[in-house]
Amino acid sequence: MNSADAPWWTSAVVYQIYPRSFADSNGDGIGDLRGIASRLDHLERLGVDVLWLSPVYPSPQDDAGYDISDYQGIDPVFGTLADFDALLADVHARGMKLVMDLVVNHTSDEHPWFVESRSSADNPKRDWYWWRPARAGTSPGDVGAEPSNWGSAFSGHAWDLDPVTDEYYLHLFSRKQPDLNWENPQVRAAVHEMMRWWLDRGVDGFRMDVINFISKTVAPDGSLPDGELNHHSLYGDGFAYYRDGPRMHEFLAEMHREVFAGRGDKLLTVGEMPGVTVDDAVLYTDPARAEVDMVFQFEHVDLDHGVNKFDVRPLRLTDLKASFGRWQDALAETGWNSLYWNNHDQPRIVSRFGDDGEYRTASATMLATVLHLHRGTPYVYQGEELGMTNAHFERIDDYRDIESLNHYAEAIAHGLSDQDTLLEALRAVSRDNARTPVQWDATTNAGFTTGSPWIAVNPNHVEINAAAQYDDPSSVFGHYRRLIELRHTEPVVALGDFTMLAPDDEAVYAFRRRLGSTELLVLGNFTALEQKVTLDGALDDAQAWAGADLVLGNYPDDARADLPLRPWEARVYRLDR
Repeated sequence: MNSADAPWWTSAVVYQIYPRSFADSNGDGIGDLRGIASRLDHLERLGVDVLWLSPVYPSPQDDAGYDISDYQGIDPVFGTLADFDALLADVHARGMKLVMDLVVNHTSDEHPWFVESRSSADNPKRDWYWWRPARAGTSPGDVGAEPSNWGSAFSGHAWDLDPVTDEYYLHLFSRKQPDLNWENPQVRAAVHEMMRWWLDRGVDGFRMDVINFISKTVAPDGSLPDGELNHHSLYGDGFAYYRDGPRMHEFLAEMHREVFAGRGDKLLTVGEMPGVTVDDAVLYTDPARAEVDMVFQFEHVDLDHGVNKFDVRPLRLTDLKASFGRWQDALAETGWNSLYWNNHDQPRIVSRFGDDGEYRTASATMLATVLHLHRGTPYVYQGEELGMTNAHFERIDDYRDIESLNHYAEAIAHGLSDQDTLLEALRAVSRDNARTPVQWDATTNAGFTTGSPWIAVNPNHVEINAAAQYDDPSSVFGHYRRLIELRHTEPVVALGDFTMLAPDDEAVYAFRRRLGSTELLVLGNFTALEQKVTLDGALDDAQAWAGADLVLGNYPDDARADLPLRPWEARVYRLDR
């Protein structure tokens, strides 16, 4: 992709808002749309181009809004459609765009579609969801009678028995999140109509939740095959049968044709795709195929997982380089990368891969620099630009996330682990780490609400908050502003080619970007120890770089490229040939 035909989003930065925890305008302890509107100055000051809103649709909130009961409304807890329209107008007036979260692999079990579907076996919407009878030779409710042995992502079985018809429905996530049957063209048509409704209202695109799960692999007899039963699991692993299924590319091409075609090039489509391969990602994001603009892949955020995400292992920097490097190379000529450390499902990166104690500012800014200088569109998750840390909750009662609570309960019930080990894992990886309220100032509840927050505010908001960082150029916020400005002003950041350097170094992350006569050298120290930069074997012109200009660093003084990197230091040098 060259600068002549590069889409606008190659030089853009996206900011994710988790509305429940962003800003509360009415004192009920839950963030809302008017709260977001009241903080747009923060986002404009940061310099981001696109706001991505996690779901604000009506929902029973079983999975914090990712269980939608009405796709064409706003949940009263967040406000009204009028509030949404006002927010959208204000976002546009500031020169930014707004992208909605689209959750169409599943709905809430309280969505009218599912209410009809479960009402009888011959209801016209019965085939809008995955209904199956008990396994042959068993009776409904028997142990092992489920149509397949798949486990749910939120613990327990992926099939739930409905007493109305004595059949099972599929739910890859919560039992209150039944999977839509995308094999049914009526389902696809209804989803397309809803998407057009939002685009006509003025939204600028969609981030599509687990969109590569919508095509399931169905056996010739109509069943969904059993998955492998691993020794550490209570259920079969059905991932191979619902990830990137046989009709995925067909479904996305149809969506593009029915929803996006003819609307110009101002929209953004992002597919969240757990387990996607680099080969499939190239196809999904190839502009000539007209499917999606970019994908979210999970390879780099699975590197510190053992048998599951709650089995936390130390990160090896060489593994991170190999992963990022593979994706940079694969999408170098065709397609596009998305770049992220944090989102509503991931723990805080400064606590995960950095140091949230003595070197919090340095490690947060180093991690940001390394990520943003790759080729792709960066995503900033709320509070990341402040260096917010994990919550470090002490008791299970402090948690709110369904995934965390279900995992804890199931592990205790089956004797798979003890309380202390489970709590230690939750402190490291629970999704609630990302969901504590944004820390606006040092006042009670961090300026998030005048009421009682739905989840506890991190006590470190007294030191870590936006108000304390706005006028401090050495703060995490100040560094993010410079990073975003660099992407906006330096074409090489958005469009330059990428060369990994010193891939076997376990302490220093180094790479080069090049576009025309301009080159950047990016260095990041992933340790709390001083590290000597040894790139003589990786750079054929190492001497030239010794006198290069430092265009961005996270320490206050300049440093030459041949000087040691200080703890968690990041540097970006520039040469013009």
